[in-house]
Formats: sequence, C-alpha cells, structure tokens
Amino acid sequence: MNGAAAAAAPGAPGLHPPTLRDVLAAQVRLDGLVVRTPAGRYSELDAAAGTAVVVKHENLQHTGAFEVRGALNLLLGFDAPARARGIVAYSTGNHAQALAYAARHTGTGCTIVMPERPNPVKERAVRALGARVVLHGATFDDARAHAQDLAARSGARLVGAANEPALVAGVATATFELLQQAPDLDVLVVPVGGGSGAAAACLVTRALAPHVQVVGVQSAASPAAHDSWAAGELVTRPNATRAEGLAVGTGFALTQQVMRAALADFLLVSDDAIAAAQRAYLTGARTVAEGAGAAALAAVLTHPDRFAGRTVGVVCSGGNAAEAELVRALRA
Repeated sequence: MNGAAAAAAPGAPGLHPPTLRDVLAAQVRLDGLVVRTPAGRYSELDAAAGTAVVVKHENLQHTGAFEVRGALNLLLGFDAPARARGIVAYSTGNHAQALAYAARHTGTGCTIVMPERPNPVKERAVRALGARVVLHGATFDDARAHAQDLAARSGARLVGAANEPALVAGVATATFELLQQAPDLDVLVVPVGGGSGAAAACLVTRALAPHVQVVGVQSAASPAAHDSWAAGELVTRPNATRAEGLAVGTGFALTQQVMRAALADFLLVSDDAIAAAQRAYLTGARTVAEGAGAAALAAVLTHPDRFAGRTVGVVCSGGNAAEAELVRALRA
C-alpha cells in the first residue's frame, strides 16, 4: 500500500480486501520482525471446554498483541515523504502500541489519540516507544473523531484500526502460521473489535483451509460489530464493555465486507464470561490474557454445544492486562 494513500473512515466506500498474494507478501516482509507465536494445548482448558482447544498465543507477540503484524506491514510500505509526514491514529491501546513500535522501527513520526482513561499498562508502553500520546474523550469513538481532526490539520496519514487492507494482510500472517501449526482445526474463534483479526482469519482459511469455520466473538456490552454483521449494514451501538480491545461503537466497512462473506457465526459473551476465561487462562494455561484476548475462549466456554467434539482454535489476541483487570479475573 502506498503510504500517501488516504485512510478511510468507518463506512468509507472503495475499499478492497487484501488477497492471499498480499498475505504471502506480508509474510515475507515480516520475516524476522515478528514472533512466530506458539500454538499450545492445555489439558485443563480442554476439560473446561469439553473439547480440544488449541491456543494461538499472540499475547507473546512483540508489544503483547497481534496488531504489530499489521502495523509493521503498513508502515514498511511507506515511502520517505509519507514517513516524514507521520501518522495519527486512535486506539484503546494495542493498535496504539503496534503503531508506535512500527513507527520507531521505520523512523515515522507517530501521534496516538487514546480515551482519557486508558489502560495504564498500554499508555505507558506507547509513551515508552516514543509516540506522542493525546488523551481525548471518554470512548474509542471520541478518540477517533479527534484523531481525524488532528490528521486533517497536520497533513499526517490517519491510520484507522480496521479499514486498512495492509493492516489486515499483516494480521493474516497469524492465521497462516496457525494452519501450519494445527492443520487438524475444525473451527477458529477470533475476538472482534474493529474486526481485522476475524477478517484476516476469514481470508486465509477461505483460501487455504475452507473446511475451517471462522467464528467471531464480541462483548454483549459493545455489540456494534456483531449487530452490523447480523444486519448486513454498518450500525452504531452502545459501547460499554470493560474489555477495551473489543470496545468499539460502530462497524467498519472493510472488515464487515469480509466477515459477511465468510464468517460462519458471530457470538456474544458477557464481560463476566470474559473475566472467567481470563481466570481459566491464568490457572489452566499459566497465560496472561487481557479481556479481548480471553474473549475467544469465553465463547467456547459459554457455548459448549456449539463446539463439542471439534478441534477448536482460539486466538489469545493480547496479554496487556492491567493489574485491576487480573485481580477481577481471579475473583471471577
């Protein structure tokens, strides 16, 4: 993707999903720059789920989450003038860390707009990576509007969380790895905020393993992506989940386009179920998962009949949990 191209706002027309060729190009571009994260099996998780569960540990990725794959793929495609203009982005945390990391690697100026009370672990990480942080508004959607204004005034490239084909192509390398690590999968469950992870999984499985069903999962407290998928059009919804990686109030055009074509199912879970899944990861797999990172496992534990007798991949998409979040999980 040309770094000078304009970023699209939610609902923007003219977006084209990446192809498998784009994913393979991203795989080559990212070789040596991202972690080939492990895929693990844990007897306690299998017992709790009542089926075979394979965990893709993107919580062990650089910056502690999968988004760095997409951020590096995008910024490595920038030319020198685009890097000089810099980027502006909006995020509740992991997208911010990923872009700050990629910006430092590529020498690109980076401003991140986050809601006024972000996860402190994620905010500290973004600042430590050298990005300029602007705190604005109460929600992801407030931060998005302010970032759009900053980019328009400064001439920097606005980088969205989902409507970015190069981001989706980079993220898709995680599914490409997982299919090699666990070729016996029947189902792959992916958390959905903006939807880049689920869209990426759909693209890769459709091309390489069409027998694998991809199932999205979102918090019932922030169901915009789920409801957009169900309605067949972009909708806005209340945005109140504690899991900031799932906290979006609207669907996004590019990822919804892909998910509508290929997602087998889309489930909702409660924030309490997500906390219980975080506890299961801590006690049963010795794994730290943030709320969004535990959502896929929460779906399997909440809907056991949906997955019984099948080999189920779950994406632990991130591990950047704040202390209070982990304490709440242990009490779940």
